[in-house]
Amino acid sequence: MQRFVVWWNTHQIALYLAAMIIGGLVGVLAPGTAPTLTAATNPVLALLLFATFLGVPLVEIGRSLTDVRFLRVVLLVNFAFVPLLVWVLSRFVADDRGLLIGVLLVLLTPCVDYVVVFTGLAGGAKARLLGATPLLMLLQILLLPAYLWLFAGGDAVEHIEIGPFIEAFVVIIVLPLIAAAAVQSVARRQQVGRAIEQAMAGATVPLMMLTLAVVIGSQIAAVGGEVLTLLRVIPLYVVFLMVMLVAGLAASRLGRLDAPESRAVIFSGATRNSLVVLPLALALPADLSIAPLAVVTQTLVELLGMVVFVRLVPKVAPDR
Repeated sequence: MQRFVVWWNTHQIALYLAAMIIGGLVGVLAPGTAPTLTAATNPVLALLLFATFLGVPLVEIGRSLTDVRFLRVVLLVNFAFVPLLVWVLSRFVADDRGLLIGVLLVLLTPCVDYVVVFTGLAGGAKARLLGATPLLMLLQILLLPAYLWLFAGGDAVEHIEIGPFIEAFVVIIVLPLIAAAAVQSVARRQQVGRAIEQAMAGATVPLMMLTLAVVIGSQIAAVGGEVLTLLRVIPLYVVFLMVMLVAGLAASRLGRLDAPESRAVIFSGATRNSLVVLPLALALPADLSIAPLAVVTQTLVELLGMVVFVRLVPKVAPDR
């Protein structure tokens, strides 16, 4: 079994791309599977994060809450620089109300789930980032209505609910974290706990492959149906990733962060909370039906970008 673990850890980027291709083919060739894959997204993501959390000692998460310098940089990047960038990018689709609201919803909300996984894969400070997730979630709940009001007008705020944010945070973050803490506690005393830790550590790559395939397979058909309209937002999402790579690195250097923390800042700024805001977009009126597809398109672009970032970020933020 260990040979398989070594093999897929060595070839993980190629395996992730293969998983995305397989998920896309399933979504296109069997669009009827989309509802099932959509329903499976949160459970699969929760399992992936459970495996990730098992590799993070809880004492490190506690310490991260006292790391004021790291938290300051993460919050400034996500809630000061990102809104300015998003305002500029969103002007390119300001003539289409649905696209505008979709772009704002997804780009203004920092990711709090699989960002931890990608940060860990790139050798980033995943414990620091995990410790910051409650603050990131709380602030985006509080600030998103204000940003929408400023960038799109008061009527855009009417459809915002905090329910999906809270549900996703509990299912994807809180429950896996509690389960991981329980297993870590058992592992200190019993072999069964250590066996679970080892098994889940070895399963991280297959679980990431499953997550990528499920997310893409669940959404690709819907995006394909409006591809001509959605072509307008793809360059915006690509530019966002490129700018946030540079901005995250610059902010980390100004904040005098070490390499793992710098990588965590870059991933936090670049990844967005698309799976959480999608229910908000789906609840919008029918005349804004393109908005959820704009959110989904960002997910697809971002996942491809994260596969690149896993290799690129350690090079631009090397260990000193």
